[in-house]
Amino acid sequence: MKTCPQCKNVINNDNADFCPNCGMQFAPDPMGGNGYNMPPQGNMGYNNMPPQGMGMAYDNFDHTAEFDPKDISDNKVIAMLVYLLGIIGIFMALIGSNTSPYAGFHVRQALKFVVCESILAICTMLLFWTIIVPIAAAIAYIVLAVVKIICFFQICSGKAKEPAIIRSLGFLK
Repeated sequence: MKTCPQCKNVINNDNADFCPNCGMQFAPDPMGGNGYNMPPQGNMGYNNMPPQGMGMAYDNFDHTAEFDPKDISDNKVIAMLVYLLGIIGIFMALIGSNTSPYAGFHVRQALKFVVCESILAICTMLLFWTIIVPIAAAIAYIVLAVVKIICFFQICSGKAKEPAIIRSLGFLK
């Protein structure tokens, strides 16, 4: 049994490469000690624990590893269409590559954009007389457009990440 140096979680598997609690990666100890290298004492943070940046970062919103690289390369252009063409792109992706998990992932993400844009449109139409709501909605549309552009460029590099602002909206989970 070993203990994670970052979160002090007791790990039953001595051959574990990552802490199941915090995700810190263990490096092999060349001295044959407890299975991982502790950072030098000069780098220790408060309460004699390593600083947060010492562990390996893991992005919970990056789903690229879940897809086959061939599926990604075959359906990259279709996935780009869902962000460029909106509803029309979604229909094209559903018709053009309905069996691709990668394209399906991006169709689901684009549908979240459509839902957000529809909610903004309804709120703007109902409260157009307030002046502030249409201005706020215009700013929100611009933000959504920027996030769509970011998603487009992530697809160009073969990634499958959940969009930054959309993923934080609990009602779209």
